Amino acid sequence: MATSLKNLSDYDIQSVANAKDMKFGIVVAEWNTEITEALYQGAYDTLIKHGALEENILKKYVPGTFELTLGAQLVAEKTDVDAIMVLGCVIQGETRHFDFICHGVTQGITDLNLNYNKPFIVGVLTTDNQQQALDRAGGKHGNKGDEAAFTAIKMVNLSRSLD
Repeated sequence: MATSLKNLSDYDIQSVANAKDMKFGIVVAEWNTEITEALYQGAYDTLIKHGALEENILKKYVPGTFELTLGAQLVAEKTDVDAIMVLGCVIQGETRHFDFICHGVTQGITDLNLNYNKPFIVGVLTTDNQQQALDRAGGKHGNKGDEAAFTAIKMVNLSRSLD
């Protein structure tokens, strides 16, 4: 929850497993690149902090946030990653385009989680303006990329604990 009451980068570091033997895919939208690259850096740094090996982190780009769903599906089908994070940013404009993109991505990623039985983690900012996005991409509200990364680790660990 990105509010003044919760920082996206705050979590109990002890509650996150070592990620040394985990593989991650990160699909990054090229639209709003200043924001999405900051989200990626947060995710990458958090994975490394928890022991993930650089060679086990795959980064792929898609043109925009709407394309994250198919990009994530392709990564799931063509690689052996344990979890996939999607990072994007949709900023409210004057039309309903915002609503359609956000709904499509949310539903698409939900479907991927259920159809592939693999963690697909949403790291998509949906903000009213550029400043709100900056505040959540390493600014005063932390970094949604950090949150995506520690969530991915936790979900892989959960899956493995049930095997």
